[in-house]
Amino acid sequence: MYSIAVKSPGEVEVVQLPEPAIGPYDVKIKSEVGFICNATDRKVIEGHFPGIGSDSYPLLLGHETVGTVCEKGEKVQSFSLGERVIGGLLLHPPGNEFGSGWGGNSEYILARDHLAMMKDGCASQSDGWDEIYQIMKPVPEHISLKNAGMLCTWREVYAGLFHDFHLKPGNDIVVFGAGPVGLSFIRFARISGFGRIVCVEPLEKKRDKALAMGADAVYAPESLDGVSLTNNGSDPFDAAIDAVGKNDIIQASLPLISMGGSVCVYGVLSTPEIYFHKDLGPHNFNLLVHQWPTREAEASAHEPLITWIEEGLLDAEDFVTGEFSAKEINKALEDTRKPHSIKTMIRFDQWEA
Repeated sequence: MYSIAVKSPGEVEVVQLPEPAIGPYDVKIKSEVGFICNATDRKVIEGHFPGIGSDSYPLLLGHETVGTVCEKGEKVQSFSLGERVIGGLLLHPPGNEFGSGWGGNSEYILARDHLAMMKDGCASQSDGWDEIYQIMKPVPEHISLKNAGMLCTWREVYAGLFHDFHLKPGNDIVVFGAGPVGLSFIRFARISGFGRIVCVEPLEKKRDKALAMGADAVYAPESLDGVSLTNNGSDPFDAAIDAVGKNDIIQASLPLISMGGSVCVYGVLSTPEIYFHKDLGPHNFNLLVHQWPTREAEASAHEPLITWIEEGLLDAEDFVTGEFSAKEINKALEDTRKPHSIKTMIRFDQWEA
């Protein structure tokens, strides 16, 4: 089968390897589409994702994939043949040549039945269970491929907003960044009945997109100061969300939050240290850092997000700015670096050059 591999940092190509074999709780999935994660995939490709050292390469890329079940193990209960499933991976790639950068951008991937393992009393690491199996979920057939694939991003953002950051309807928030994550925060907050929603984003087109997603106001970073946002008749914000992961955003957030408010950092921080001048903020505030998915909360986000899609409140067409075949993976990666790019989709119907 074919797969997208990072041979060494900065070197990405399509490779061939054996198809994965299924275990009793596994289903094999024929991949249909996947998405490039602007944060994780880029760091893996560039060679500086935490925990993945130089000795991990070559490895197989990708963790945002949707496909159809084509084979199932004898103990599988939660998936059916022909059913569409998201979240399949190759945590242990077949053969001995490649390590795993999650391996979701492969022609065939595997999903493991978390619920069946729980029911049978074997959901432990010694039984081959991993927390990530909780988010391998079926998707109704009437949900489009784009929407199904975007659920991989949306579920983690939803879990971050409501679970890890403890935010709720009525809160006033300012979101730094209008990439796929920042726009998702804005859209979810607007759907859920948050109060004032402001976005800070350097690019004009993305500021326009933030307004279309439901932001009340947008600002360029160079025009931002605490006085203009909080001392013009508006109260400070309950939370500032850093959807980028930078120390200077944490610093810029502090003057904007209320007493007891929160600075919420989403994604892997770009530096090993967090630093800021605490006196810029209120006496009491929270610093909440989400660098890794909370799997149980992410799994719980699946159904409410599907409901939003079905109700027409959430649409991947508002996020996807580029589509490429798997054989064009390097063109797709170039596309993610363009200023207009939000989310780039890969089709797995064409692999050969």
